[in-house]
Amino acid sequence: MFRVLALLSIFAVALFAAGDATFEASKSELNIAAIIMFFIFVGGTLGITYWAAKKTKSASDFYTAGGGISGFQNGMAIAGDYMSAASFLGISGLVYLSGYDGLIYAVGFLVGWPVILFLLAEKLRNLGKFTFTDIAAYRLGQKEIRTLAAFGSLAVVTLYLIAQMVGSGKLIQVLFGLEYEYAVLLVGVMMIIYVTFGGMLATTWVQIIKAILLLSGVSFMGFMVLSHFGFSFEALATKAVETHEKGQAIMEPGGFISDPISAISLGLALMLGTAGLPHVLMRFFTVGNAKEARKSVVYATGFIGYFYLVIAVIGLGAIVFLNSPEGQAYFVDGKLFGGNNMAAIHLSHIVGGNIFLGFISAVAFATILAVVAGLTLAGASAISHDLYASVINPNATEEQEIRVSKIAVIIIGIIGVVLGIAFEQQNIAFMVGLAFAIAASANFPILFLSIYWRKLTTRGAFLGGIVGLATAVILVVVGPIVWVDILGNKEALFPYKHPALFSVTAAFVAIWFFSVTDKSQRAKDEEKAFEAQNIRAETGFGAAGAVDH
Repeated sequence: MFRVLALLSIFAVALFAAGDATFEASKSELNIAAIIMFFIFVGGTLGITYWAAKKTKSASDFYTAGGGISGFQNGMAIAGDYMSAASFLGISGLVYLSGYDGLIYAVGFLVGWPVILFLLAEKLRNLGKFTFTDIAAYRLGQKEIRTLAAFGSLAVVTLYLIAQMVGSGKLIQVLFGLEYEYAVLLVGVMMIIYVTFGGMLATTWVQIIKAILLLSGVSFMGFMVLSHFGFSFEALATKAVETHEKGQAIMEPGGFISDPISAISLGLALMLGTAGLPHVLMRFFTVGNAKEARKSVVYATGFIGYFYLVIAVIGLGAIVFLNSPEGQAYFVDGKLFGGNNMAAIHLSHIVGGNIFLGFISAVAFATILAVVAGLTLAGASAISHDLYASVINPNATEEQEIRVSKIAVIIIGIIGVVLGIAFEQQNIAFMVGLAFAIAASANFPILFLSIYWRKLTTRGAFLGGIVGLATAVILVVVGPIVWVDILGNKEALFPYKHPALFSVTAAFVAIWFFSVTDKSQRAKDEEKAFEAQNIRAETGFGAAGAVDH
């Protein structure tokens, strides 16, 4: 079955690529180097998936790679998971479009990692088994907390997945000249194959390889851009100001985020949302112990921090080179081909030619597949482990749980394709910003308070979590992006694009209020259980699947 699907996916790629020379030649010339590297990557990752499929026997293997990943490997995989299409394509596109304000996203994405390192990483590994919901429900009501956390996770995964699908569709559209809809469908098929057969082991190694390739690619791009300016960032920034139509305004705050409330709200979403992303938190259960979990974050923070520094150079380089006479070849009817999200891809062609364009395009595709695989696995585990095996059928066997998970992978893949097509015109970095807002409002407060606040009760966590999730979703819907830009209304009911300042506050206040007013016996029992939970969180005694490396 695996071989049949693999052959079908490769045949689909070949068919779509071959079609480029006939019906899409006017859009993009066929890039043979890009297609060769693309096939090399696809073939290599399918080989990894085949190898992982033979090793994936139990639920632990499927969800956490058996807990046998080292801290360095996991740090590289986390970086691979986190350096998404929104980071590479979206943020470089935002810097190209808005200059300084695009860098706010980069800084925001990074500053969440100290929160994870100092407050969560060790305790996550000591308390959890497969998902972060295991921690949230450790001493609280399983049914209520797991149901709420699963829906919060699915909301985050869905929004994040849309961003990756949009990025992949635009990328392959530029690379092959393939119609956008077929490009998104292709990514959906590949994602389903990776996760269904390879589980976390295949996903981890795809993420590690992708991280190495991406860091190498952006380093070369940054080197080539700076080499034109005597390796002076100041000279590059000066030239960008001279070249951009907004002039000096691109180096001033307020071009994209125009008021303090929005800036603070976005910062909160990116910082706390990082600590609430289910596909990132899930990675801490793949290591053997808390020490390796801490190492994972240190390595990941270093790789990610370096990556965002280089993205600033790439974004400014795109302003300079794409607005030069040479760069005009990448515009169609006055608009950048593929949209602003493709600025880095076009820049790669200018500084490295067809071969490097092929490399960076294949790497960007690898980036998307790695993140999409992690997201899909997190969504499937929320359905199979948190809902099915813990709420609907607590007596389910491992075989039943894995079967449900694989069915969920297929369903999530189909939903991702449909929504990816529907949201084609949205900036992918903004879509990820919305996912972070929901993660910060629904997942992080419950996770954080379940670890550190002994008075947290099931009622408080459940009702407060609903308030946070509902507030974030409602404010996004009635905000400017959905209410005005998508639904076509004249004026937004909620004036800010980023709701996290309000929704995170609402979540913490509601959790606190509903917990302190809960005088039931159950609440008292849950408070007593905190001591045992805290001992395990600090010492790791009894932690699931802990092994020494």
